[in-house]
Amino acid sequence: MGILAQSVWIKKVVLIAFNKPYGVLSQFTLEGGSKHRTLSEFGFPKSVYPIGRLDAESEGLLLLSDEPELNARLLDPQNAHTRVYWAQVEWVPDIATLKQLEQGVAIGGRKTLPCRAYILDPQPNVSPRDPPIRFRKNVSDVWIGLELVEGKNHQVRRMTAAVGHPTLRLIRVRIGGLTITGLEPGKHRVLSEAERRLVFTTNEGAY
Repeated sequence: MGILAQSVWIKKVVLIAFNKPYGVLSQFTLEGGSKHRTLSEFGFPKSVYPIGRLDAESEGLLLLSDEPELNARLLDPQNAHTRVYWAQVEWVPDIATLKQLEQGVAIGGRKTLPCRAYILDPQPNVSPRDPPIRFRKNVSDVWIGLELVEGKNHQVRRMTAAVGHPTLRLIRVRIGGLTITGLEPGKHRVLSEAERRLVFTTNEGAY
């Protein structure tokens, strides 16, 4: 009976990958008269809720599930689940600046954990954003990659601003070993068992 009950429980749970577009909140209801869109527009099962969050201005991989324990399992820094972000930043950071990001910068009274920072080569060909980023003729920009094992509020934007390279556009492209490849903005899919295992790939000692 115990084995049967366990197999039934496994069939009920679901883990969903969603490519969140710009301007969408990581929640199902509006608060305070916000003009942003919500997750309620995208046809998710009623039982799921977001694991972690992306702010409205950020795009990319967001997980949703009906498993309450996944929140702690994925978001606790001790579990070392890498999150990879592509950030389009103003100006081109030099090697010293990238090292500064990797070693940690002070934001909000604390130093960020060690990470990996690098200029993307080749530069990615990403879907257009609506609305597009602001364009300034005399300011160059470049896409960089950041691999973090923590996710504080607005962390990537605050990190790049702290070293003099404000973020213009931000996309989360990977959680654990699961990438957003093949999932168009605004689309979602239920993960297979193999994809689910990729999500829980840890990176102990990576940095």
